[in-house]
This record gives sequence, C-alpha cells and structure tokens, in this order.
Amino acid sequence: MKSQDTGEISVRRAPGSQSQFHLLVVIVAVVVILALYFARIVLIPFALALLFTFILAPVVKLLERIHLGRIAATLMVVVLAVAAFGAIGWAVAKQIGDVVNQLPAYKSNIKEKLDSFHWSAGHALGSASETMTELSKDLASPPVQAQSESGSGPKHPSNRPAQESTPVPVEVIKSPALPLESVQNVLGVLASTLIVLVFTVFMLIRREDLRNRLISLAGEGHLHVVTQTLDDASARVSRYLLLQFVVNTCYGVFIGTCLHFIGLPGALLWGVVAGILRFLPYLGPPLGAIMPLLLSMAVFQNWSRPLITLLLFVITELIVSNLLEPMLYGAHTGISSIAILVAAIFWTAIWGPIGLVLSTPLTVCVLVIGRHVPELNFLNILLGDEPVMAPHSRFYQRLLAMDYDEARLVLESCRKEKSLEELYDSVLIPALSLAEQDRHQNRLEDANEKFISQSTRELIDEFWEPRVAATDSAKPVAKQSQSIVCMPARDEADEIIGMMLAQVLECAGHQTLCIPLTSTAEMIEQVRKVKPDIVCISALPPFAIPHVRALYARLRVEEPNLRIIVGLWNSSGDPLNLSHRLGLTDGSRAFTKLADFVQDLRGIPLVDT
Repeated sequence: MKSQDTGEISVRRAPGSQSQFHLLVVIVAVVVILALYFARIVLIPFALALLFTFILAPVVKLLERIHLGRIAATLMVVVLAVAAFGAIGWAVAKQIGDVVNQLPAYKSNIKEKLDSFHWSAGHALGSASETMTELSKDLASPPVQAQSESGSGPKHPSNRPAQESTPVPVEVIKSPALPLESVQNVLGVLASTLIVLVFTVFMLIRREDLRNRLISLAGEGHLHVVTQTLDDASARVSRYLLLQFVVNTCYGVFIGTCLHFIGLPGALLWGVVAGILRFLPYLGPPLGAIMPLLLSMAVFQNWSRPLITLLLFVITELIVSNLLEPMLYGAHTGISSIAILVAAIFWTAIWGPIGLVLSTPLTVCVLVIGRHVPELNFLNILLGDEPVMAPHSRFYQRLLAMDYDEARLVLESCRKEKSLEELYDSVLIPALSLAEQDRHQNRLEDANEKFISQSTRELIDEFWEPRVAATDSAKPVAKQSQSIVCMPARDEADEIIGMMLAQVLECAGHQTLCIPLTSTAEMIEQVRKVKPDIVCISALPPFAIPHVRALYARLRVEEPNLRIIVGLWNSSGDPLNLSHRLGLTDGSRAFTKLADFVQDLRGIPLVDT
C-alpha cells in the first residue's frame, strides 16, 4: 500500500512539474532572445567567424596532412581567402564603374525605353488624370459667395500687394554627410572585418581546445550527448555549406553562360555575382538579377533580349529554389521548408542582414540540440522535417475530423510501400485501437463513432478490389487451402478487424467467412453450420480479453475437436505468454498480427523479434 500511495503521489505531481518545466522553458527562451539581441555586437562577429571556420577548416586539415604547421596553414588559408574576396570585390567594382562610364553611349536606348512607358496625352487615362486634376483645383478654390462678402466688407487703408498673399514654399534640404562621419563608417566596417578575421584565425588554430572546453562545460556525465551533438551539428552544417557552394556555383556558371549567348557585356562576371549573392537567402537572387536586367535594357534596342534575360533568371530560380534546394538542403540539414523561412525572418529581425546569411546554419545547430537533448525535443518537432505523427495517428486524426478524403490519402500513400496485411497491421488496426480507447473513456461522440466505423468499413471494401488481390497473389500461398471462420469477440471493432483478416486470408488462397456481430449462441450456431477447419476469434485488447476467454471456453465445450485461433490484435505482449494466460490448448494459440497468422498457415516459421 505504501508503494502504491507513493506511486499515486508521484503521478499527481507530474502535471505540476511539467507545467513548471514549460514555464521555465518560456522564461529561458525569452532571456536567450533578449541576450541575442542586445549582445549582437559581440555575437555577430563570433558567429561569422564560426561560419568561416566551418568553411576553411577542411582546407587547413588538408594542408596539415602534407606536414605544414597549424599556424602556417591557417595563415595561408585565411590570406588566400581574403585575397580571393578582395579580388572579386575589386572586379565587381571595376565592372560597375565601366558600366556607369558607358551609360552615355546607351542614352538613346534608355530614353526610348523610358518613353515607351509614358502614356500619350490623348490617351483616355491621361484625359481622366487631367480631369481629376482640374476638379481638385476647383474644390480647393474658395467659394464665390465668400469672395463677394469679403469684397463688400471694410477695406484696410494699406493696399497690400497681391504677391504677399501667396504662401512661400518651404523645402527641407538634408545636410550632406560630414567627411568625419564617412570616415567613421568606413573604420567601423574595417574594425568589424578585422575582428571576424582574428576570431577565425583563433578558432582555426585552437579548434580542438575550444571543442574540449565546450564539452567540459557540460560535465563528464554528459560526454556522450555533447559529443554526439557536436559531431551531428558540424556534419550537418558542413554538408549544408558544401551543397550550397555547389548549387550556387552551378547556378552562377549557368547564368553566366546563358548571358554570354544572349550577348550581354560582362556576362561571366554577372554570373559570378549572381552565384555569390545566392548565399544571401531570399534576397540574393533578386539582387543578382537587377544589374544584368538593367544593363540589358540599356544595351539592346528592342525588348526581346531584356525579356529573355528576365525569363532566364525567373525560370532558373524557380527550378533551383523549388526543386533542387528543398530536395538537397531539407534532406541533409533536417530542417523543414517552413522552418527555414521562419528562421530567416527571426534571425533577420534580431541581427539584420547578417542574421539572414547565418539563419540556416544557426537553425541547424538549434535543431541538433533539440534532437539530442530530450527536454528540448520540441525544437526537433517544430523545426525538423521528419513526420511528427505516425501514419495510424494521422489516419485516426483525420477520421476524428470527419475528413474521409484525406484519411483515404493516408492509406493510399502507405499502400504504395506496404502489403495489404502490413497496411492493416500498422495503420488501420492501431487506429481502431485508439478509437476503442477513446470510446471506452467517453471521449467520442456518437456522430464521430459512427463516422469512424462506417468510413473504415468503406475503406476496407474499397481497398479490397481485384487489382489488390492480383498484386498480392504473387506472394507464396498456403500449401493447402483451409476453411476459416472469423468471429468477433465483443465490439464492432472486432468485427471490422475480422473483415480485414478474411481479406488477407483470401489473398493467401483460403476460404473465409466473416460472421457479423450477434449473440454468442447465434455465432456458435453459424460455426456449426459451416463446419470450418479453423475458427479465429478476433479481439482488440485490452477491453475484449474477458470476452475472449469466455467465448473460447464455450467454443471448446461445444466443439472440442475444432482448432481455435485467438487474434489479440495490436497487443504488445508475447503471443506465447498470451496463449498461456488465456488457457489455450489442443493446438490453439494467440497471434498479435495478421501477417503472423498468415505465415503460420503457410507453414513459414515465425521469427521472434
């Protein structure tokens, strides 16, 4: 009694402790978000340096393998990376300067295209605009009566000039930026860049020491979890960056090649710019297309090649962003597409444009923490791309919502990968078990209960078609056809599963009969008339077990020579132990899955799992 009381007390305290944990999680989340926002001056350079470390670390390791020192390899890689970025930036700036210098040569083309946007004066829209302008002037002028009254009033002795009554327009001109302010802005950018470089060099040189210190913070009792988390995060981020580099490089090469055949000046450079800007999520592709599109409008006289340029960027981006990236990034980072979008908005709101660049790698790290820390598993559910509901739960949830069409789609998607008995064992029977639990706890309304039963029957009949039987007929059939009667134990769910069993047995080449749910005496009388080889009592535990035991005992008395099989479907117990608990004798035994019963009839020995 003492242990039972203690157990009851612990169960009662569980909801309170769980609510306290949820409140603690919310408080910690708010504190972390505030810290990320107010400490962004320090955290942004650190995050950028960590990102560059992930990118440059493989190259540094490669140089170390050829017996180059850690410091020398790190400095060489960082210098080469800075030189490459500087060369690309200089080339882009030079190309922009050349385009600006050549704009006067394209003045006639630019003016012609701008004039094509203007509406002619005789156009209906232009006339309507002039009419509205005149009406607004009339409404703004003072009434005639007011003017006459003011004219008949007393006149002032001083005769003011007419121009004094006209209001003087005021224009606010923003003062130009002082040279000192421009110097401060440039120095700020250079200082931030220098901090990122220093952080990157330090992390590349002391990366093992930083890893060990981070593991030590978690304590020796969490070495396994922290090690798995770090390895998983580094692998996912590295794969993401590698895939992004490959995709963006191919994107830039393709765009540059197409622009070259279109005839746009500096085509290869615009391809490089488009590939680099694609590292900026969502905003990068439009920014990479603006300059080539404007340049094509200035260079070419007609609209054909500017339109081709526009279609090139639009179609390529649609294919890459909607087909390639979700397939590659989602599969290798584990983040769902909607989570990537929400993460981009979140990190941009906190850290600005830099947060947009870092959004996906940072979200990968958060997702990995949620996968390896059980208390933070909700992060994995919110951000991950793995299904959060099993097929049988989704099927039952759609039936609860009385959505027959979507429930049918769940079964169809599962049917593509499963046989008929596997579909019933893994989806339909577990869903009926959930329905039985809710029904016995008075959670189901009569309308929902009827809809679930009727819809399940209709779906079973729909899936039981000649094409289904033909698909499963290629499987090995029983050595000898037997006559089998399926008898429900207690509820309508037992009868529905009996219908499933009858279909599966017919696919295996047996003669089956599913007895509808009636009184025990009537069902036993039908068994006597049919005289089958085997009777299978179909039951969905745990609520049908007492009825199974009573029905089995009565059948054994009425038909002592009959082989009786008991199906305790979706039961987690061992079939042999269940057979002993039910008192099954004379070759009778219990099964928990339809597939196991079918294999037993085929003479295939069951493998204990």
